[in-house]
Amino acid sequence: MERELALEFARVTEAAALAAASWVGRGDKIAADDAAVTAMRVMFDTVSVDGVVVIGEGEMDEAPMLYIGEKVGIGVPPEVDIAVDPLEGTNIVAKGLTGAIAVLAAAPRGSLLHAPDMYMEKIAVGPECKGRVYLEASVKENLREVARALNKLMSEVTVVILDRPRHQEIIDQVRSAGARIKLITDGDVSPAVAAAYDNSEVDILMGIGGAPEGVITAAALKCLGGDFQARLYPEGEEAPDEIRRCHEMGISDINKIFTIDELAKSDDVIFAATGITDSFLLRGVRYHKRRAITQTLIMRSKSGTVRHIEATHNLDKKPLFKDKRMKFTSGLN
Repeated sequence: MERELALEFARVTEAAALAAASWVGRGDKIAADDAAVTAMRVMFDTVSVDGVVVIGEGEMDEAPMLYIGEKVGIGVPPEVDIAVDPLEGTNIVAKGLTGAIAVLAAAPRGSLLHAPDMYMEKIAVGPECKGRVYLEASVKENLREVARALNKLMSEVTVVILDRPRHQEIIDQVRSAGARIKLITDGDVSPAVAAAYDNSEVDILMGIGGAPEGVITAAALKCLGGDFQARLYPEGEEAPDEIRRCHEMGISDINKIFTIDELAKSDDVIFAATGITDSFLLRGVRYHKRRAITQTLIMRSKSGTVRHIEATHNLDKKPLFKDKRMKFTSGLN
């Protein structure tokens, strides 16, 4: 993929973040998500790729746009897989909390795992811990390896876990091992990627979260030299249907542990994320009069380049933002 695509993808996540940001704290997660999805889809029409959405907003009959299998871009080479989450953290935005981002990953066609919208067991670490943690190992064993790799005391190791009843056993085991915990309400992409950053206050992410987000996380950590393992997690009454969908997408072994190189096969992966609210990775959208300031992270695995872009947007010149109140419109008129 051409290196110039990285900046084109930055414009895509910036558009989604700006659209969602006007809904921060307004209690309407559906409107916030719709705004982000529409803005991202409109901006994709300007990107010079022949893209296919492999991780998106759901099946064709479930989502009006950015659905799995949808063509995006202007239809010229290169042919790429696109994984998107226009608003990672819908509840976060609705409540005005920290941790929401607009994110996408891209790789040559056939490179990204086609994962259904279901749960996935995950473990994510940075480069120093690569090859030292395993999904099938115990919590204590993995934390011991992280402490050794990072030259930390166990009491200095920080684990990020989604605050869910299903994680109580993991939480108990982490506390028993003597490590620190940061519980998050939603949005596990940002902290998982932050595990690959020095001074991010995140050493490892554990637990069960969305499978689509897992593929995007794997793409990001591949750019940073980190490590990620995952296993699909069918749950409850939906389990038979989820397993069927896995088979339809070519995943025959539901118990398979996927490595980072199986989730993101290519060595040429691009990851882009723009902050909506402040997170482990990025500052959220800030406003000054009729201008908005965004912070975007762009990474490419082939070159190892990591860029942080701070952009100031004149909203009166943005066709997606028409009036003085930042009311979002879906058209380009």
